Amino acid sequence: MRALWILLGLMSMAVGTASAQDPVVVDSAHYSLVFENEQVRVLRIRYGPGEESVMHDHPAGVAVSLDDSHMQFTLPDGQVVESEFEAGSAIWAPAGPHVPKNLSDQASELILVEIKEQPQAVE
Repeated sequence: MRALWILLGLMSMAVGTASAQDPVVVDSAHYSLVFENEQVRVLRIRYGPGEESVMHDHPAGVAVSLDDSHMQFTLPDGQVVESEFEAGSAIWAPAGPHVPKNLSDQASELILVEIKEQPQAVE
């Protein structure tokens, strides 16, 4: 769990260092749109054993792991962070770019609920 918090912190620091790349557009083999409205976008993410993505960006959101997984995240500055997730665990994922890779010999799947920025109410 400590590695996860380190990863999330590093991702949040790296937000400004890479141009935004929508994973559904740049990596449709691993990312699919499940639902979208004005408040959220829900993605289903699937990686086969050893599969890797490309650099992409997410807004802040909540990720729910559907199975046990062992992932590696490469950040824009070249830092590499490994994290393990338990099936059913939910985490807060701050906005940021990364390249994920499944280090497991099993498929990895999760649901990511991206939070869209809401306009401020005018009083």
